Amino acid sequence: MVGVGAVLIEDGRVLLIKRAKPPLLGHWSLPGGTVEAGESLEQALQREMREETQLDVRVGPLVAAFDRIEREDGRLLYHYVILDFLCERVAGEARAGSDAAAVAWAASHELAGYDLAPKALEVVTEGLRMARAAALDEGPIPKPATPAENPRPPQSDGGRR
Repeated sequence: MVGVGAVLIEDGRVLLIKRAKPPLLGHWSLPGGTVEAGESLEQALQREMREETQLDVRVGPLVAAFDRIEREDGRLLYHYVILDFLCERVAGEARAGSDAAAVAWAASHELAGYDLAPKALEVVTEGLRMARAAALDEGPIPKPATPAENPRPPQSDGGRR
């Protein structure tokens, strides 16, 4: 399954949710969820943010991509490929929605109190770094490059010319 997550940073604080459903029931994490059939990654993340936090967001660049594989007694419980994106609030006030028991804004020095999974902490740290870099450029979070803006490098002929 493919999952998406939002790294929403404002005033040096990241938005976290306390999960109201499995996986990670009762744990603090980044908002996000599963991509539904026919949805783009951006559409899925915007839907998940509305459902979990009541916020409308603009999806920015990719922060991290990783696997979350959970096994129990040698049996596969789930396997998600998760893509976390830096996001920017467009509208709304953060409030717990359908899959979130609570929401919180946390500064980097407060993160230890939320007992985030090591990978979530790594993603938040990278998101904070990216947001600081974007702020230094004095602009909004950059949009991801489109294929036309970021063409693939020419294919090598293996030096056969």
